[in-house]
Amino acid sequence: MTILKSSVNPHDPTFVQNHKNMSMLVDDLRDKVATISLGGGAALKERHEGRGKLFVRDRISTLIDEGSPFLEVSQFAAFGVYEQAIPCAGVVAGIGRVKGIECMIIANDATVKGGTYF
Repeated sequence: MTILKSSVNPHDPTFVQNHKNMSMLVDDLRDKVATISLGGGAALKERHEGRGKLFVRDRISTLIDEGSPFLEVSQFAAFGVYEQAIPCAGVVAGIGRVKGIECMIIANDATVKGGTYF
């Protein structure tokens, strides 16, 4: 087996600066994803919960096999498109395992515009 050698110097000032810049971008991405995953806001989530309904990501967690991952692919749908925030365009989409089979899962988020599509 061929062993690949790296010429990357993690102490090089350019590497250090690039690492710092990338870390800031990743932190910003994680912050945005966390905000988006809150859905339509606290008041609408409280109302939804008061009706005895599960939130969209909780419904998906219940659907997929226990312990299996869910690769969400739509977090930034409609991001920055409209004047008001429309998290995930009101729809959570991703790939999850159901009874051992990888499936595309699409679910409305009722806390965003009553679950309408954008």
